Amino acid sequence: MNQIIDGKAISAAVTSETKEKTVLLKRHGIVPGLAVVLVGNNPASESYIRTKDRVASELGFNSRKIHLPETTTQAELLAQVQELNGDSSIHGILVQSPAPPQIDERAVVESLNPAKDVDGLHPINVGKLAMGDPSGLVSCTPLGCQRLLTASGIDPAGAHVVVLGRSMLVGKPVALLLMAKAAGGNATVTVAHSRSRNLSEIIRSADILIAAIGQPEFVRGDHVQEGVIVIDVGINRLDDPTARKGYRMVGDVAFDEVAPKARSITPVPGGVGPMTVAMLMENTLLACQRQTGLFV
Repeated sequence: MNQIIDGKAISAAVTSETKEKTVLLKRHGIVPGLAVVLVGNNPASESYIRTKDRVASELGFNSRKIHLPETTTQAELLAQVQELNGDSSIHGILVQSPAPPQIDERAVVESLNPAKDVDGLHPINVGKLAMGDPSGLVSCTPLGCQRLLTASGIDPAGAHVVVLGRSMLVGKPVALLLMAKAAGGNATVTVAHSRSRNLSEIIRSADILIAAIGQPEFVRGDHVQEGVIVIDVGINRLDDPTARKGYRMVGDVAFDEVAPKARSITPVPGGVGPMTVAMLMENTLLACQRQTGLFV
């Protein structure tokens, strides 16, 4: 193994740059505003929201955390989104997923002002990504995966990238990003998933593997070729009576088996996770700059 890709260090550098630009904006009387909306009491979501709120506050953003009850109706949530759409002090809006069953999450995403959709999930933003239009906002986790590569001196151009997983949150947008005719792209991309034939052979052909299939330690050592570069998006909790908390966090890649064969690999935790929050803040800053017309 050659290199651990340190998501904590790279995310800290991204966040530092965001903070510097935020300071410059404030000199012009502009404060980036981020509103994060949570419906219900999902413990993991509450933890994510606290982290996002803390980082936004540390950056000097106008950070609003809106926690709605589990019984919130679709109409009430849409009304909240519309209020934020019209609030000029809020430049970015994120509605935390998952939501309770009475909420149609797709309709909520579609109700967002695309210019404030800092999670990059609105059909207009996804369409712009597919068309190679840089004026959209790109989903945070895929953007973080790409930044981990480029910040580590890894150019995907010409490489065979295998994306394991086809979700709208990671698989599809990261494939579009890495095949784009732009810096950090120009890769040959294969999107593989649970219904792919000869899946292990496809994975083994990867120069760069993006694992986002949501299955703990799915990718084993004999699935990858020597010198592979691995970005492990998975975050899975495995029971482990020997661990202090009774469980341990693992990725979609069996790290101890794959790392010895990898040229570079992200750990779990400490890889992609910190990047998602860092890119959310960068997206909020970008949205603020576009909405105010002031670029620093």
